[in-house]
Amino acid sequence: MLIEGRHTRTIWLEDDGESVGILDQTKLPFHVIRVKLTSINAVAHAISSMQVRGAPLIGAAGAYGLALALAVDPSDASLSAAHELLARARPTAINLRWALDRVAARVRPLATKSRAQAAFAEAKAICDEDVAINEGIGRHGLKLIEAIAKTKKPGAPVNVLTHCNAGWLATVDRGTATSPIYAAHEQDLPIHVFVDETRPRNQGAYLTCFELGEEGVPHTLIVDNSGGHLMQHGLVDLVIVGTDRVTARGDVANKIGTYLKALAAKDNGVPFYVALPSPTIDFSVEDGVRDIPIEERSGEEVTHVAGIGEDGEVERVRIAPERTKAANPAFDVTPARLVTGLITERGVAQASREGLRALFPDRAA
Repeated sequence: MLIEGRHTRTIWLEDDGESVGILDQTKLPFHVIRVKLTSINAVAHAISSMQVRGAPLIGAAGAYGLALALAVDPSDASLSAAHELLARARPTAINLRWALDRVAARVRPLATKSRAQAAFAEAKAICDEDVAINEGIGRHGLKLIEAIAKTKKPGAPVNVLTHCNAGWLATVDRGTATSPIYAAHEQDLPIHVFVDETRPRNQGAYLTCFELGEEGVPHTLIVDNSGGHLMQHGLVDLVIVGTDRVTARGDVANKIGTYLKALAAKDNGVPFYVALPSPTIDFSVEDGVRDIPIEERSGEEVTHVAGIGEDGEVERVRIAPERTKAANPAFDVTPARLVTGLITERGVAQASREGLRALFPDRAA
């Protein structure tokens, strides 16, 4: 996708072949800063601090982190230690462990001298596959938008509501929830996006609005609590969100606040879709509410907010009394019964064990 008119991916291998480049997403939308990661510790920090974030992207970053570790020490002990360190960086998204397991399985049978090169190649393959997967999500999701445009909104913009950032900044390119939106925009199909601000880290305001603006997609920023009101008044045609993990029966873990959007959509008859790449499906977990670990982040993300001042400098300010403590669960779980469908690279699946197994029998096995 585009930044400053130039096609950009969110992660890449630098020309030196020994370091990994990323966009520092903690600086967006105010500053576009590219960072070079040269060690596994730098990758682990980038994941935990959310310089890179979004389930598919942290999987790709983790894969490159293993490669960087093996370039220094390709031993079995180093591989195991690096895998454990990176897996702890963000516990909720399944893509991270999936990518780490995939790279480890690729290099473990090899002689130590061949491991680093093979790991870098596997990480690149994961990145390229992510882009292809997201393009598939876009093709299948576009059909849903086209159907609404044809039957309900001829000549008028289709209004999509999205939560958090499941755009290209959360993946290697194209995005998950935004991929159908970009596909519609590229087909000159009138489309408009309501963007939840997504407290407490404001990924919607900072990131989704930034990337939609760079692509020229019409959008409106809204506070998190206004989505239900818009649905009540018929202003939302469908909701598309991303996810960090989907269980075998179709429960969806996503950014905190997603569950409330699903409840509002159900109450108002608004289709609620979840866009996901197949590596996000965790067939080892059934009950999302009970079995998915929910990351608890620092309360300072709730008590403080960052913005740009009149002097052009980014400032971080407190918005709550100094003695107030804050809880900060980063994700919630939306039960499958509230999900209209799961948009995947292989088609739109019913949010159920049967629906997922029908499209992904290989993964289910």
